[in-house]
Amino acid sequence: MKKGYLSQYFEGAAVKVLSAVEANTLTSNQHEFNGVKGLRDILGEPDGKVRYNAKFLYLTDHDDEPIVEDGFLTWYDSRQSARIKRSVMRWEYRLYFQTNLVSQCANAGDILVIAKRPDNTLFAIVAEAETTIAQQILWLFGFSETPHPGFSVREELETEQDRIEFASRFILESIGINVEVSEESFLDAMLDRFNGIFPTTREFSKYARSTLPDVTPQDGHDAVLMAWMEREEILFRTLEKHIIGERLSQGFDGDVDGFISFSLSVQNRRKSRAGLALENHLEILFQECGIRYSRTPVTENKSKPDFIFPGKNEYHDPAFNKLNLTMLGVKSSCKDRWRQVLAEADLIKRKHLLTLEAAISKNQTDEMESKELQLVLPQKLHQSYLPEQQSWLMSISEFTNHVFSKQQ
Repeated sequence: MKKGYLSQYFEGAAVKVLSAVEANTLTSNQHEFNGVKGLRDILGEPDGKVRYNAKFLYLTDHDDEPIVEDGFLTWYDSRQSARIKRSVMRWEYRLYFQTNLVSQCANAGDILVIAKRPDNTLFAIVAEAETTIAQQILWLFGFSETPHPGFSVREELETEQDRIEFASRFILESIGINVEVSEESFLDAMLDRFNGIFPTTREFSKYARSTLPDVTPQDGHDAVLMAWMEREEILFRTLEKHIIGERLSQGFDGDVDGFISFSLSVQNRRKSRAGLALENHLEILFQECGIRYSRTPVTENKSKPDFIFPGKNEYHDPAFNKLNLTMLGVKSSCKDRWRQVLAEADLIKRKHLLTLEAAISKNQTDEMESKELQLVLPQKLHQSYLPEQQSWLMSISEFTNHVFSKQQ
C-alpha cells in the first residue's frame, strides 16, 4: 500500500462488460459471474469456499447517489470435488452471489468492476453503459481500453496513473470511499489566521495560493490552476477535519434534526466551495495574463454567466463587435448541469465551459459540440477522455490564448 495512490484503497481490480446472457442471469435468484479466470490474480486459488463481505453499487448519470446494498460474494473452485474424488485435473473458479437491488438494475453493456479492498472485502460496481460514470470508473482503475468479455485485471495500483488527485478523489468519493488528505503542518497557522472558523472562499483561495510562492502562471496555465486547486482542496480538508471534529466532540444530545442539518451543511459547503474556488483561481490567472473580464455580470433575463470577456460594458454596447465577445461557464463538476450554460449570454453563440471533471462520456461531449459548447479543462485531464474526444477538447492555455488574441 502506497499512500496517495489507489493502492491505499484497493489491492486490485478486475473489469468486464456484461453480456446479454449475463445481464439476464443476474436477475435470477442465484447466480455467478462468468469469465472469472482473471480474478485468480487478485482472489487467489483457495482450498474450499471463501466468502467475502461485499458492497454492491449501481451507478448511473441520472442519479446523484448510487444504489448501494451490502451482501457477500463467494469464491470457489467448482471442480475441486471432482479432482479429489475422480482425479479430474480441472480447475473452474466461480464467483457466486445472491440477487440484490444492484444485480436487478444490470443490463447488457454495463461495466462490471470487482475490486478488492485492503480489509479483505470486495466492491462489486455496476456502471450503466455509455455513461460518464462508467467512463470515469474505467479511468479511475486504469482501464483505458474497452474491456473484453472476460475480466481484465490490474494489481498493485501504484503507477503514476494511480496517483490520487482532485479528479480521481471526486470519483472515489462518489462511490463511498472517504479519501483522507491533509497537510497538518499548516493547521496551526490556519487556526490562528482564521480564528478557528471557515473564512470566505475568496480569502481561503488567496491563502492557498500564498503557500505556493514558487508556482506562477509562467509555469503553464494548466499546471498552475491544478496546483492551486489541489493545494486549496488539501488545506480545506485539513481545516475542515479539525473544525468538524471539534463540533462532533460536543455531541448533539439526541438532537437528530440538528445532526442532520449539520451534516447537510458540511456537504453543501464542500460542493459550493469547490466551484467558487475554481472561479477565484481563474480570476487571478486572468489578471496575471492581462486578460480583461467581468465576473458574474448580469445579462439577459437576469442570468449571470461566470465570466464575460472583455467585460459587461462591451457586452451591452450595441456598437461593440459581438464576434469579439467570449463567455466562460465554470463548474468543478458537470453532470447534467452543463446545459445551464446554454441559457446564459444570448449574444454569444459559441460558449465555453471549464470543468475539472474527468472522463465525461462521448454521448455528452457530442451533445455539447452539437450545441456549440466548447469544453475546456486542464491538459492533464485530457488523457481521461477517449482518443476520439481529445482532439476536440481545449486546454486552459489554449483558452487564455484564444481570449487574449481577441483582446489584442
